[in-house]
Amino acid sequence: MKLSLNEIETTSKSALLRHGAVDWVATEVAAAIREAEGLGNKICGLYYLESYCQQLKTGRVKGDADPEVTRPRAGTVLVDAKYGFAQAAFARALPEALKAVEEAGVASLAVCHAHTCTSLGYFTAQIARAGYIALGMTNATPVVAPPGGKHRVIGTNPISFAVPDGKGGVAMLFDQSTTTVALGKITMAKAAGQSIPEGWAVDAEGQPTTDPEAALKGSLVSMGGYKGWGFGLMAEFLASGMTGSLAGVDIGPLKAPEGEPHDIGDYYLIMDPATSGAFFDRLAQVETAVARDAEARIPGQGRQVADPVDIEDSVLQSVRALAGQ
Repeated sequence: MKLSLNEIETTSKSALLRHGAVDWVATEVAAAIREAEGLGNKICGLYYLESYCQQLKTGRVKGDADPEVTRPRAGTVLVDAKYGFAQAAFARALPEALKAVEEAGVASLAVCHAHTCTSLGYFTAQIARAGYIALGMTNATPVVAPPGGKHRVIGTNPISFAVPDGKGGVAMLFDQSTTTVALGKITMAKAAGQSIPEGWAVDAEGQPTTDPEAALKGSLVSMGGYKGWGFGLMAEFLASGMTGSLAGVDIGPLKAPEGEPHDIGDYYLIMDPATSGAFFDRLAQVETAVARDAEARIPGQGRQVADPVDIEDSVLQSVRALAGQ
């Protein structure tokens, strides 16, 4: 069924309010769901709403948390999410982070003790639209073993990079897990009774598998082997170590209704492209070079927001039930 983004946003907000989120927090989370659905990022859209609502009811995420922003150094901004939603904590801290980068040229924003942020690109794109370069990373439940090993150590640990176009828009945006595929694609394949391609995961004995159930009992594969493993570790050390949040090995299953709060860290480096005076000239050079090939593109270019979007009947029924409709 087709559903408008406005209806997705308002229904999501109603569901969040009904399960215990305060108004401004529900507004921030619903806006993120809206964008994910509009961009076709189903894993980070309505797919997560039921989990949000369940965890609001059990207290695993604090729907009334009041994030606290501090600035211990000129170029350092911290926001304690207090076990609430990352979307709300980021919104509270962003104005101070933008002041910091304007003053220092480079700044960091550490989102501490938060619920899963779902889509890092949602946040780095906001920084780029404000005129700054953003590099973001987060950690998650351990589902990845080291290459050659079978014991889980880190999560899918996404990394996102966004570049402003100098006109209030985004010239480049990528948001990807440091594994070959996001965990959500495997859980969705299991729910649909489908197999997964070889190379996505290994089973509990470290052997390649196309069975999503075996994959969920085993480990995901780092993209590019040791290269992806290195990026995943980088994200782990920064997201946990620079925020004081949990290391991946201590984070429980993200969608489990009950349990301890996620206590995840998100870490952003924010850079002013005006520092060198040459950034946008170099950006234009690269864009021109890429455009020589008709099918080539810079990541994030040409992204189209769909409105309305197709929503599966079962998902729609679940969302409306959560909203009490």
